[in-house]
Amino acid sequence: MRAVTTLANKSAQAAEVTLITRIRNAKGQEVAKTESKQAVAAGASADVSQALTIKSPERWSVDQPRLYTAITEVYEQQRLLDRVETSFGVRTISMDAQNGFRLNGQPLKLKGGCIHHDHGPLGAKSFDRAEERKVELLKASGYNAIRCSHNPPAPALLAACDRLGMLVIDEAFDMWREAKNPFDYHLYFDRWWQHDVASMVRRDRNHPSIIMWSLGNEIPERGSPAGVQTARQLADYVRKLDPTRPITSGVNGLNPDKDPYFAVLDVSGYNYAAGGDHHQPAIYAQDHARLPQRVMYGAESYPLEAFGSWMDVVNHPYVVGDFVWTAFDYIGEASIGWLGYWQNQGFFPWNLAYCGDLDICGWKRPQSYYRDALWKPNQVSVFVQPPTPSFPLNPGKEEWSKWEWHDVLADWTWPGQENKSLNVEVYSSCERVELLLNGRSLGSKPTTRATRFQANWAVLYQAGVLQAVGYNGRKEVGTAELRSAEAPARFRLTPDRGTIRANGQDLSYVTVEVLDQKGIRNPKAEVPLQFALTGPGTIVGVGNANPISLESYQRPERTTWQGRCMVIIKGGQEAGKVTLRATAAGLPGADVEITVQ
Repeated sequence: MRAVTTLANKSAQAAEVTLITRIRNAKGQEVAKTESKQAVAAGASADVSQALTIKSPERWSVDQPRLYTAITEVYEQQRLLDRVETSFGVRTISMDAQNGFRLNGQPLKLKGGCIHHDHGPLGAKSFDRAEERKVELLKASGYNAIRCSHNPPAPALLAACDRLGMLVIDEAFDMWREAKNPFDYHLYFDRWWQHDVASMVRRDRNHPSIIMWSLGNEIPERGSPAGVQTARQLADYVRKLDPTRPITSGVNGLNPDKDPYFAVLDVSGYNYAAGGDHHQPAIYAQDHARLPQRVMYGAESYPLEAFGSWMDVVNHPYVVGDFVWTAFDYIGEASIGWLGYWQNQGFFPWNLAYCGDLDICGWKRPQSYYRDALWKPNQVSVFVQPPTPSFPLNPGKEEWSKWEWHDVLADWTWPGQENKSLNVEVYSSCERVELLLNGRSLGSKPTTRATRFQANWAVLYQAGVLQAVGYNGRKEVGTAELRSAEAPARFRLTPDRGTIRANGQDLSYVTVEVLDQKGIRNPKAEVPLQFALTGPGTIVGVGNANPISLESYQRPERTTWQGRCMVIIKGGQEAGKVTLRATAAGLPGADVEITVQ
């Protein structure tokens, strides 16, 4: 391996320094070392290249994200001037139309999602734990890749991807010289693009999680000769800074006029290829027939087209992955996942996009369970279509606007609907699923690729237990159930971490649920809650994922939605016990204790 270190002499005298680089493995054992002497003129910089050999290196992968640490020290005579630790991994990547994407020589399909920088109730604040939790939740939902949109992410997010085994497309811009909005980056592009690209690549190039650099998203000039020239300029500069990774871009309007733009890139990012902008089904196959060496992936895809988008990846080695818009819901582009485009001011009070697989609190939405069925074996989930729409519909929604999912809920509490028919949807990767109501079989149906891994039943509502049982052959391999809830009786407070660090940065996410007397969450409960915190910590965010709620994310109060809400607690600088108490009129209060140490 080669380590390149930039030495900057900010003093007024020339310096003769010794540069020592050590490599340590995850156990802290030194596995390589080298040193070099270098003269650096006053006020100048020098790049020092050092060769090191790690014998039988442990490879970094999504399943075993093994990391090394490079310790770089600069000495003048015996005096230590500077010391830097850099985490990195050893791995190989390759992409071609015949074999797709390969990590360490092994084929791997990119199970991807686009993410924004925000963290729901925290807004745009970046806490290390918030970044880490986002990656943890996506990994738990089957993702192995994320696309940053449309700007470089927080360093803590990339560090978490390195530690947890998540691949990353690191993206620079949302526009170049042509504007999308009057005051966006086009005003600064000519003066700042080179500085900003260098900042991104130099900062991030040691992260093993990063597999591609993206020059931008849906760049307005992507179809023009001027845009192609700019893309070539950007791509050449990125390759100069880092020749080890392919270059891509997210492109919409997928017509042959984009061929010159794609030709400048190494990998072609297709936005909404499964019938999006121009209603072109099978566009991957069409383009492969024209350009058989082009490597493609879905840089953005609609939740509603999850099946077709993923089958394109499964079917074609030249389609290396798919990235849904979006993996995590966000504040802004309000209501695209329900009312859709074109947006207008009459959509108020909508304020969330409502299109994420996970909502702003990090809870899985129904489409996330459907993606489980696409990506994982032995999955079963069951949902119910409400008798009236969850929110008013938009009769003018454009046909191509497909960021929504089916209007279904994990809810079998429907008082007043007794003996009326409700549509039940089951998502499953099992061969077949049997549906039972209060122990009585309603029959079994196949849930295979031929049925798009779905089955539907019309069920006459009776309170009790609705259960879906998945079978492979005669073997039961998975179950899911919904239970009818009675009146709210108490709260349950569940922290994601019971112990956090006393560094003024660490977070605990507390889920607050409204339960009936049997401990079943009541999905109809909308209870105004008040919160009080004692001890060395603060409440830094509250949320409930309701896309039309206008409640504050900051005040110590929140109304539950679908029977729950969330409180985010930040530890202080001192050790001790933090107690969160939740209260509401007519119900007993509840509390939970978190240790800050």
